[in-house]
Amino acid sequence: MTAETVLRFRPRRARVVCWVLAVAVVVVCTLVSFGLRGSTGDGPGVFEAGDQWAMIGLGVALAIGILMFTRPRVEADGTGIRVRNVIGGYELPWEVVRAVRFGRGAPWASLDLEDDDTVAVMAVQAADKQYAVEAVRTLRALLAEHRR
Repeated sequence: MTAETVLRFRPRRARVVCWVLAVAVVVVCTLVSFGLRGSTGDGPGVFEAGDQWAMIGLGVALAIGILMFTRPRVEADGTGIRVRNVIGGYELPWEVVRAVRFGRGAPWASLDLEDDDTVAVMAVQAADKQYAVEAVRTLRALLAEHRR
């Protein structure tokens, strides 16, 4: 493999679930906003258009939060590996990576580093089954190729 060839892996099932859930949250909050009319209860308060827009805005904000879980990605080439998780990311040369692990029962793969640190690779998730196995095998092959 050449250093110019970049392999990319992203979770599959999690992205589908997140998009469906995000759309459902926006739809539900929009439908609830249409029900915000009239009195707020026994007191003098009344729902207004701003309350309806706030409910829709809340749905959009929740959807954006849900869609943050679609961010994970891992890119690897001959020079190193770049991991982007839900929050934060890492750019690591192969020299600092000791092993690519995917333990039994683990939700996602991880990288063992030479300084005894561990980096989660949330882009390779157990829920993706065979796709995740192929991704780990490919990352391990790249690591082995670099160590030669």
